[in-house]
Amino acid sequence: MADRSGPGRPQEFHVRVEIRAPIGYVFRWCTDYRPDDARREKDRYARRILSRSPRRVVYEDLGDHEDGGWWWSRFEVDLRPPSAWHAESVGAYRTLALDYALTERGPERTRFDLRWRRWPTRLGPKRVARAAVERETTRAWKNFAAALEADYRREKSGRRRGPRPRPGS
Repeated sequence: MADRSGPGRPQEFHVRVEIRAPIGYVFRWCTDYRPDDARREKDRYARRILSRSPRRVVYEDLGDHEDGGWWWSRFEVDLRPPSAWHAESVGAYRTLALDYALTERGPERTRFDLRWRRWPTRLGPKRVARAAVERETTRAWKNFAAALEADYRREKSGRRRGPRPRPGS
């Protein structure tokens, strides 16, 4: 899917977050893409789910860009239960290939690793500051982890169910 015809080698990034929940719960929660994910990330964009099956999700995000315009991205996600998924993304400012991996660290602890490669498009900067991108992505995933952990605690105490079942599962 991704157009990787941009000049030069892609930039590579990595973030890691520890999550206090079992690996199965983390996988289901992280791959249950929803229109309200921006709120959980504490960000502002609109997400539209285009298709969903037990092994694949396709969605688009649209948001305001810092230069006063807007940005758009389309993601095609291949689910690889129980502990990994891969996404390809094309967008107005960059093309991405993302690999997500979960590692069990105990009965209620999971390590989340995200590694990705970025190719610029004509609209996007050729290179971005790696430390800043990794810092911002870590912040977003820590916000997701906090929401995930809160859902897990509520479900465990019986007060509310966690992620909704995905169609076909």
